[in-house]
Amino acid sequence: MIDHHGGAPAPAPRTTPPGSVVALVDATSPTERDLIGTWLADGGLTTEFGAEAPVTQLDLDAGAIADRLVGRRDDPLVVPVRVLWLPPERDGVRRMTFADIALMTNPRKPNRLAQRRLVRRSPDRHVVLTGQPALLSELRQNNPEASAMLAAGSAEPFARAIVRAAVFALERAERTVIGDRYKVPRLVTEEILDSPEFLRTLELVADRIGADPQEVYRRAERALNELVASQSRLVSDLFTQAMRPVHASTWKVETEESGLDALRKLNRRYPLVFLPSHRSYVDAFVLGDVLARSDFPPNHVIGGANLSFWPMGPIARRTGTIFIRRSFGDDEVYKAVVEEYFAYLLVKRFNLEWYFEGGRTRTGKLRPPRYGLLNYLAAAVRGNRVEDVMLVPVSITYERLNELGAIATEQVGGKKKPEGLAWLARYVRSQQHSAGHVYVRFGAAMSARERLAANGDPLRTPLVSIPLHRTDTARVEAVPTATDDETAELERKAVQRLAFEIAVGINAVTPVTVNALATLALLGVHERALTLGEVRTLLAPVLGYIDKRGLPSGELAALRDEQSLAVVLEQLSLAKVVTVYRGGLEPVYSIESGAHLEAAFYRNSAVHWFINRAILELSIIAAAELPERDELSAGWDEAYRLRDLLKFDFFFPDRAEFAAQLTAEMLLVDPEWHNHTRRDTFGNDVVEKLSASGFMMAHRVLRSFVDAQLVVAERLAARDPGVELDRKQFLEECVAVGKQMLLQQRLHSPESVSTELFTSALKLADNYDLVAPCDPESAEQCAESTRRRKEFAEELRTLGARISRAAALDPSNRLEQRR
Repeated sequence: MIDHHGGAPAPAPRTTPPGSVVALVDATSPTERDLIGTWLADGGLTTEFGAEAPVTQLDLDAGAIADRLVGRRDDPLVVPVRVLWLPPERDGVRRMTFADIALMTNPRKPNRLAQRRLVRRSPDRHVVLTGQPALLSELRQNNPEASAMLAAGSAEPFARAIVRAAVFALERAERTVIGDRYKVPRLVTEEILDSPEFLRTLELVADRIGADPQEVYRRAERALNELVASQSRLVSDLFTQAMRPVHASTWKVETEESGLDALRKLNRRYPLVFLPSHRSYVDAFVLGDVLARSDFPPNHVIGGANLSFWPMGPIARRTGTIFIRRSFGDDEVYKAVVEEYFAYLLVKRFNLEWYFEGGRTRTGKLRPPRYGLLNYLAAAVRGNRVEDVMLVPVSITYERLNELGAIATEQVGGKKKPEGLAWLARYVRSQQHSAGHVYVRFGAAMSARERLAANGDPLRTPLVSIPLHRTDTARVEAVPTATDDETAELERKAVQRLAFEIAVGINAVTPVTVNALATLALLGVHERALTLGEVRTLLAPVLGYIDKRGLPSGELAALRDEQSLAVVLEQLSLAKVVTVYRGGLEPVYSIESGAHLEAAFYRNSAVHWFINRAILELSIIAAAELPERDELSAGWDEAYRLRDLLKFDFFFPDRAEFAAQLTAEMLLVDPEWHNHTRRDTFGNDVVEKLSASGFMMAHRVLRSFVDAQLVVAERLAARDPGVELDRKQFLEECVAVGKQMLLQQRLHSPESVSTELFTSALKLADNYDLVAPCDPESAEQCAESTRRRKEFAEELRTLGARISRAAALDPSNRLEQRR
């Protein structure tokens, strides 16, 4: 009964029989008490532990334990005992259904009448269960501070610690019977508030903010009650049954079992933190179902408080969802509570899940990460609250999504509808249409401790030799080698690099889907319709490229023959993303009017696989335009410049790795390019090879991002540089002017008019120091600011012209020329 809930190894089997045994009976009814008493009288403990000893029964109650156990001078073996009730077996699995609720009973917690009936008619429906035992002396050693209070005459803290340890031991024993998917925490708030270390933290907070310690304690208790997920096996079973049809009838879920097997082995020692891409509200249900079917314990899913509306909020909390406020402001008490609860879950080896982008992607590609929760994780590792944490990048990729219309509306200035019952009803109704496959892929797990150290975090030495129990207070102080500000900066950058590595890990396992390639083809022909044969001709070299690189992919074989390709396009037509005209000689396909943002969403799920190819194309074209320079050098300069321009839209490695990746792309285009004898002919030679490769990517991949940057750059150049920018109003202005530029055909596609793309472009401009106002008193400074803004806009116009030249080399344009 030593608290091994946190993952420390269980003690070795005892070789010396105990002198006496205390059975801590966790019974809720006379029937349960009779079952346990009969089991003890029949020698149940003797059978289980192989030794006979006098047995004393004691209620699992802190008062009874304080009166009759904690002060004993002998050293009895303490064994927690309870009755475990099991649901009936259905299709080989013991689980609950809504039929059980209709009968007004909970098979896992039957009422007293039902218990008596089950004992008579279904004796297989109950098990007398014992938790891991411990000697009383071991319990004292494991709870030194509570034991110290016992010596001072206060037995209650030690008694409460014994109750918690007994409950944890019984919960762990239950999971050996019912499976890890029912691992749930108990007595969390009580344990955290009993922690001497956390109480000291609250005292420091009270001192720092000048508040009464008792008031700080009450605020912390309220915050914990607000945060702590009170998981219920009943609700988990029923919620899974209720929500599974929302996605089971919509998608065919595909995952890789080998990845789950490796994670299961890691989970025996370390907590796992699943960090999925976030494309849909249904992500958590899809991932949760995949993990439950593989008998993983339920994740604690961390979500925004905007989803805590009734009745979903109370239900979700009972399935493991933790609702965190969107903004903490200056609430130091709430921050301390979140950090402690976060560390508690990791120490106890509960698996976590959160969507580190901070919200669903509006464009289909990964959004920039949010660092808040990663900072809490890093704090737990730095403080040696936990030996290590394994971070698991997860890609959840949908062939089609039924909620894209609302997302697209938000991108052109529409307001997001608040979550609530009406919203939920509309959402569930929208999911009742078949949408193909959803691919769940798990990236290689990363050691948080190793990655933080590699990224320069000044970590302390891990306390791997000290068991990680709740009452452990030992800490290793860092040797000061830098100022506090320098250390904080190192820690901040280490977390940012860790977030970058997670994003790269997600992208690395994100498959290329049939819809990503179909929309890639149709979006790149600028308002033209293509025949089935033309779509297939355009995609053939891209499929060859994917094969050469060995990229992860979905059911891409469907794009290789016209009959299967027609099915893909027809499905997109049913989703109102593609329109089909059938009145001529043969059907022709194009992007549905007004659906360019939805089409771009599908394309962008795979766009990261083609970004280096697109940069290579533009670099080669730029090199060919500059004959007065060493063309090879000019090409590399352009590649690095493009990498910098796109750094707020995509995740790029460091310069050395980026150069290696671009070299690999170059060898796919021209395997002999290292043998060029004349460096000044590099550009023109390779332009010809690009044209002969069968496809171009720059206009398909980059045009919308560059066009959005141009809108932002021109609006900045037109503003008074001495006036502070109101970002919300500025983005609204970009949407309005972007629509005008689209009508004037200065932009190539409606997908460029996107608040998400404008936001990234504004971050880029800010990074180039083009947003902050100049000093209105300095005419010279303001003139310089205006000049730099105009130069930025002109640079983007030049880049747009090069993208147009890349498009002219594309086979789709040659198809048009042959007509």
